[in-house]
Amino acid sequence: MNETPRANRLHISIFGRRNVGKSSLLNALTGQEMALVSDHPGTTTDPVYKSIEILPLGPCVIIDTAGLDDIGDLGLMRIKKTREVFDKTDLALLLIEPGAGVDSFELEIKEECLARKIPLLAVLNKSDLLGKDIDVKEKLEKELGLSLIPVSCLAGEGLDYLKKMIIKHAPAEFQKSYIVGDLISPGDLCILVTPIDSAAPRGRLILPQVQTIRDILDRNAQALVVKETELREALQTLIKPPKLVITDSQVFKQVAAILDEEIPLTSFSILFARYKGDLNSLMWGLKAIDELQAGDKVLIAEACTHHRQEDDIGTVKIPRLLEQKVGSRLDFHWYSGSGYPENLEDFKLIIHCGACMLNRRQMLSRIQKALDTGVPIVNYGIFLAYMNGILERSLKPLYHELKEPCPERKITADGG
Repeated sequence: MNETPRANRLHISIFGRRNVGKSSLLNALTGQEMALVSDHPGTTTDPVYKSIEILPLGPCVIIDTAGLDDIGDLGLMRIKKTREVFDKTDLALLLIEPGAGVDSFELEIKEECLARKIPLLAVLNKSDLLGKDIDVKEKLEKELGLSLIPVSCLAGEGLDYLKKMIIKHAPAEFQKSYIVGDLISPGDLCILVTPIDSAAPRGRLILPQVQTIRDILDRNAQALVVKETELREALQTLIKPPKLVITDSQVFKQVAAILDEEIPLTSFSILFARYKGDLNSLMWGLKAIDELQAGDKVLIAEACTHHRQEDDIGTVKIPRLLEQKVGSRLDFHWYSGSGYPENLEDFKLIIHCGACMLNRRQMLSRIQKALDTGVPIVNYGIFLAYMNGILERSLKPLYHELKEPCPERKITADGG
């Protein structure tokens, strides 16, 4: 419970053909026997995740994938799982070995990383077999068009240098991102309104609330956490108004009615819209709401699976609000997990959760897939603020980031 969540870790993925030593590299980097190593090709099936600390980067997760040259029906399923890993990869390691050479598989991985703007390091495994013969290394570098970092997982050679290269090439934005820290100054007071209802996890706060508190403390600011029923009393005890009030989206309207108009207000979900995604593209998704007609398909996408409560936000509250707005029945579909349904183009609107369980690149990839198919996408917080008539107020703290939404643009990991 005290570990950094996987979604907040730098995702380092190991790609390559079968049996080039990807699992051995994972074990060598982590210092643990996390992945099964075998001379038989295709040992790795589903991606293997291992959390690790790489200082000064901090918490990372290393992902071992199946080979893209896998064969058979099961092999195709493994390849599909491997391709999905690209969506969440912050930095890629392409592993090859002297005897395998460079083929279309390696070049495909290189092109995929270039297209997605994923930093790529090429690693030559089993370098202990080369001895002083550098001709093989130079030949492979020429074929690949990249410099190779030689390592030997068996002998433990070259691993420290590889870690230094990982630190050097890690995306800069990964270390500079804030949830709310760039909107406040040291000493500022933020009030966090966190309802405790049947949907709240017993004995703890939900992840976005915990992460926001930590971000406020890292800024040397103060966090006052209250339920919506105690907000008015908490405000009366303050000498001066708070710098910012952040609320759970489900009590947006109630909180807005309590606060004086001059007190800045936003929500956890809106903050996560920019922290994990692209605020402008999610704002563009609102245009679809007024265009919905009876029977239109609406996808409600959540990144995690959880036990549904009687008045669940995704299955009950949002559908109810949307149908009241449209004035007729809609065709709702729900999808939980790290992917999307195959028929994405059939939907008129995607309403996505706050993405606290996804890393930033994965959420940006999901937004881009929606844009590529021409399907507007919005997240819970933006949707609920709009439906409650307080969107403009809740976006005021972020006005400096808003641009004219452009559905054709390509989104990169830094939101560009």
